[in-house]
Amino acid sequence: MSHNHLHDHDHDHAGHAHSNIDNHGKAFGIAIVLNMAFVVIEFAYGFLANSTALMADAGHNLSDVLGLLLAWGASILASKPSSERYSYGLRSASILSALANAILLLVACGAIAWEAIQRFSVPPIVAGQTVTLVASVGIVINVLSAWLFVKGSKGDLNIRGAYLHMAADAAVSLGVVIAGVAMIFTDWYWLDPAMSLFIVAVIVIGTWGLLRESIQLALNAVPAHIDVSAVENHLRRCPGVKDIHDLHIWGMSTTESALTVHLVIPAYPGDAFLDDLAQTLKELFSIQHSTLQVEQGTTEHTCALHSIATTAHD
Repeated sequence: MSHNHLHDHDHDHAGHAHSNIDNHGKAFGIAIVLNMAFVVIEFAYGFLANSTALMADAGHNLSDVLGLLLAWGASILASKPSSERYSYGLRSASILSALANAILLLVACGAIAWEAIQRFSVPPIVAGQTVTLVASVGIVINVLSAWLFVKGSKGDLNIRGAYLHMAADAAVSLGVVIAGVAMIFTDWYWLDPAMSLFIVAVIVIGTWGLLRESIQLALNAVPAHIDVSAVENHLRRCPGVKDIHDLHIWGMSTTESALTVHLVIPAYPGDAFLDDLAQTLKELFSIQHSTLQVEQGTTEHTCALHSIATTAHD
């Protein structure tokens, strides 16, 4: 016997996804417009001021605009209803977007680092005052953009990616301001590429966690916020449950998790028991979609995945 909560929970997922669009659609739109305008201004002034840091920051901002577009598109795809071919809808697009954002940011860091290293041998004269003023504007724009996403960054890896992009940009701009002020008073033009390398290190450290977590979700790993042992112990303590097996937990998207499990219950507990258990898993462990299969324990049930693994090991 099995009890599948696919249809009931699908409505919850769709509503949650639409809520994300409503909450963050304006944030994406405002952040994209602000940053695209600043990219043009910053690159132009970076070229005029002969500043690698400003031009690199402009390129970095451009990659962030592309990243925001990816994240926004993924949020829209996540709101699409399920279909015959995509029975879970397109929620996992948010995972791919978070992964693409992380990779894009690291590629941008590589480009910045390469250009900065090239400039160390013969540091060009840089217009420190121009660099300082333009980068100061960048701080304001990036802090504002990051603030637009700060609320959703805690519960959605995709929104967190957008937030990290904007926060990293603010850090970049701050570093450029510091270097600009120092160059005004000291003429130490090597500070321009040096600051670029320091900022790259900061961004890489901040992005590594996003990259690792998005790869794990893409590989159907258990989401970081879920304790598998706690879930298993809870299921085993349920009334009437003699044993459990084939417990699988994975991320359907950057905000939603799914679970399948076989429950060995000699006497069928009724639909109300399974409905209550699914609701409890949602409330205690943030598992929005549970598929619970009930067995009486009269035969041996072996998961195909486990059989393959055992055969390979033998």
